[in-house]
Amino acid sequence: MRDTLSRPGTSLAEWALRVGGMLAALALSALILLAIGASPLDAFGLIINGAFGSSARLAYVLTAWAPVLLCAAGLLVTFAAGLWNIGIEGQVVLGAIFATGVLRWLQPSLPPALTLIAAALGAALGGALWGVLTGLLKRYGNVNEIFGGLGLNFIAGSLTVYLVLGPWKRPGIGSTSGTEPFPPSLWLPAFPGFQVSPVEILLALAAIAVVGVALRGTYFGLRLKAIGKNVRAAYTLGVSTDRHMLLAFAICGALAGLAGWVLIVGTSARHNLFPLISGGYGFLAILVVLLANLSAAWSVPISVFFAAIAMGSLQLALQRQLDSSLGGVIQGLLVLSVLITQGLQARLFKRKS
Repeated sequence: MRDTLSRPGTSLAEWALRVGGMLAALALSALILLAIGASPLDAFGLIINGAFGSSARLAYVLTAWAPVLLCAAGLLVTFAAGLWNIGIEGQVVLGAIFATGVLRWLQPSLPPALTLIAAALGAALGGALWGVLTGLLKRYGNVNEIFGGLGLNFIAGSLTVYLVLGPWKRPGIGSTSGTEPFPPSLWLPAFPGFQVSPVEILLALAAIAVVGVALRGTYFGLRLKAIGKNVRAAYTLGVSTDRHMLLAFAICGALAGLAGWVLIVGTSARHNLFPLISGGYGFLAILVVLLANLSAAWSVPISVFFAAIAMGSLQLALQRQLDSSLGGVIQGLLVLSVLITQGLQARLFKRKS
C-alpha cells in the first residue's frame, strides 16, 4: 500500500483498475441481494433515499460522519507509523466514559460551555491514555497492537456496563439502557432547522486538516512515515521510535476520545453513557482510511459515503424487512476490492520496473 502512496502519479490504466474493482464490488453486492430475493436497484435506491432523501436524513448522516472522520484522522497517524490500531473502538468508549465522568462531576458548579470544554479535554485524555496503554503493551509486553487493542476494546465495553449498572446507574433503575441523560444545556448547539451542530462538524474538519498537514509537511510526519517504512532503519538514523510510536497512539486515542465526547453531547446522541456507545464508528473509520489509501483529503468524502451507507441502510430494515447489516457488507466489499486492486497494481508496477 505504501509503495503506491509514494508514487507521483496514477496512470489511466491504474484508475481503470480501481474503478473496475469498485464496480465489481457493487456487482457482487447486487448478486447477494438477488440471492436473498431483493431487488438491487430498489435496495440501492432505499439506501440513497435514506441518506439524502430529506434534510433531516442528511443531518443524521452528518452526525454519524463527524465521529467517523475524527477516528479516521487519528488512524492516519498510527497507520503512518505502521501501527494497526484496532483498539480505536475502546479509545472511543474511554473518551465517552471520561466525558460522562467530567459532566457528572462539574455539571452543577461550572457554566455549561466550560463544562462541555472540560468534558472534551477529559475525553481526549481518556482516549489518549487507552491508546498509550496499547503502545505500552506492544513495547514492554511484546503484545501485538492488534491483539492488545482487541483485548482493551473488550475491557472498555465491560467497564461501561459496570458503570451503567453500578456507580452511575439511574436512581432506582438497574438497566443497561444507560445513565441518567444530561440536560439540554449540556448538548452541543445545532443549526436552526437542521439538527447538526457546527461544533462537531468543524472539530472533525479541523482534526483531519491538522493531521493531513502534519503528516505531509512536518518532521514529525516524516519520522512517523520513516518508522512505518522500516523501524530498524529509522532507529539507526536517530529517530526515537518508541517515543514516536507512543505519541502516535496518544494522538489517535485523543481524537477517538473526542469522537466519544461527540457521541455523548452531539446533536444525534442519546446524551448519556450506555453499552455499545461507540456504534462501530472506530471500525468503520478503519475501512475509510484503507479505502482512502491513507490520504487525509480522500478520507473526507469517503467517510461521508460510508456514513451515508450506514445510515441509509437502516431503511432496508424499516421498509423491506431486510437486515440493515447489508450496508456493512457493501462497505466491506468496497474496501476488499480496493485492497485487491492495490495488490494488483503493486505487482504490475514491480514487474514493469
